[in-house]
Amino acid sequence: MKVLIADDEALARGRLRELVAEIGDYTIVGEAANGKEAVLMGTELRADIILMDIRMPGMDGLEAALHFCTTQNPPAVIFTTAFGDYALAAFEAHAVDYLLKPIRKERLQSALGRARQLTHKQLSALHTGDKTRARTHISALLHGNIQLVPVTDILYFKADQKYVTARFQTGQVLIEDSLMALEQEFGAHFLRIHRNALVAHAGIAGLGKNADGALMIKLRGIDEQLEVSRRHMAAVRLRLKDYKA
Repeated sequence: MKVLIADDEALARGRLRELVAEIGDYTIVGEAANGKEAVLMGTELRADIILMDIRMPGMDGLEAALHFCTTQNPPAVIFTTAFGDYALAAFEAHAVDYLLKPIRKERLQSALGRARQLTHKQLSALHTGDKTRARTHISALLHGNIQLVPVTDILYFKADQKYVTARFQTGQVLIEDSLMALEQEFGAHFLRIHRNALVAHAGIAGLGKNADGALMIKLRGIDEQLEVSRRHMAAVRLRLKDYKA
C-alpha cells in the first residue's frame, strides 16, 4: 500500500520513514511538510494511507484531513502528534488512528494494519460527517486532483442547480458544498444577498443599481455585479450602510 508522510519536521519524517521500512509491505510515495502539500500530494500520488502530524504551519493536519473527504477514494488518515489533547479533534476529523510521539514500531504497525483492512466503502463512510470548524481553504476536484483556494481570496459563492461556484479574481471553481453549509461555516465573513448567493465582506466594493432599479453588489477586482433579492435587501442595506447606491 502507498503511504504519504506529512510532518513539518524533517527528523520526524525520517523516523517514520525508517519505521515503515522496518515494518515492510508498505511503499512511501512522498513526504509533505504541511497540510496543503499533504492534500495536493495525497490526491496526485493516490496515497492509500497518510501519516500526518497535526501541528503544521499554514494548513494543519486536522484541516487537511477534512479536505480528503471530497475525494472519491479517500485515504486512511493516521495522525502522529506530540500533543495528547488533540485526540477528540482527530477523530472528529475522521482519522483511522491517533499516535503519540515518540511513536513505537509496534503501535505504528497496528495502526497501519487497521488502515489496510478498511475497504474504500468503509473509508468513505468514515469520512462522512459535519465539518467541525471553519476551513482556511476551499477544495475543488479538477481532473481528479484537488485544487485548493484560500477562503480569503473568494469573492462570492453562488449556487446553480447541483453545484456552487466559488469566484475569485483570477477565476472560479465548482464545489459540491451547499450554500447553507458554507453560510454556517463562513457566516462571519460572508453576507447572504440572495437565496443563491453569499458575498465576502472583504470583496464588496460598493452598491449600485441596474437598469431595472434592482440593488446590485459591486465586487473588488472584477466587473461582475450580483443582484440583491428583495427578501435580503433590508438586511444588506443595514450591514452595508456605509455604502451608497
